[in-house]
Amino acid sequence: MNLLKEFSLNDTCSYLENKEQTTHYKIIDNCSKESCQELIERGYRRFGKMYFRPICTDCNECQSIKIDVNNFTFSKSAKRVLKKSSHIKTYIRHPSVSHEHIALFEKYHLYMHQRKGWEYSKTSIEHYYNSFVNGHEDFGYEVLYYFEDKLIAVDLIDILDEGLSSIYFYYDPEFASYSLGKLSLYKQIQFAQKSSKKWIYLGYYVEGCPSLSYKSEYKPYLTLQGRPTEYEKFIWI
Repeated sequence: MNLLKEFSLNDTCSYLENKEQTTHYKIIDNCSKESCQELIERGYRRFGKMYFRPICTDCNECQSIKIDVNNFTFSKSAKRVLKKSSHIKTYIRHPSVSHEHIALFEKYHLYMHQRKGWEYSKTSIEHYYNSFVNGHEDFGYEVLYYFEDKLIAVDLIDILDEGLSSIYFYYDPEFASYSLGKLSLYKQIQFAQKSSKKWIYLGYYVEGCPSLSYKSEYKPYLTLQGRPTEYEKFIWI
């Protein structure tokens, strides 16, 4: 592992209105699977070669959570989602970027901008590559969802020794009736159960943020206590 740069930035909060946030960043080249695991267990997230976590001094709303895979039970509604989408094909491979990726990414974010007021700025192949392809090493993957021969969703994940870390998911709004967000998470849990992985690392749960509050529905889950450094023991309860 080669730590290229480490710094903190203050900015407007990404999750809650009228708040500021302080985020700690590590830019790491050739990060090992073991080192990634250690950082994820301590509340970091990964985009490309960048690992980051909030370190706000007066706010603890961002709670890192992970699903307890061994004790997760699929509800009747979850089984209906899986059954309805049984004809949708999935392929897993290391992350890539294409014009097909970019077109779908743009379509999704324009939809979320119109529907939920998300900030929108046009992406580029370079930006997408730096965020989702670069730095995947031997543990980063993309799961491609196809309806017939049409790409309708992309799920970006890290497959680590202890579990799967959810990085980002986007989909074609025209296929929203298949509950693709839920489907992708159910597929992650199924994969983890078959692969004897213990956890699905969901990133941050923020009660007051609609885009993140849904995560509390996937029980049982554990919550990281505090913000342990790399030299401190991490505790999830």
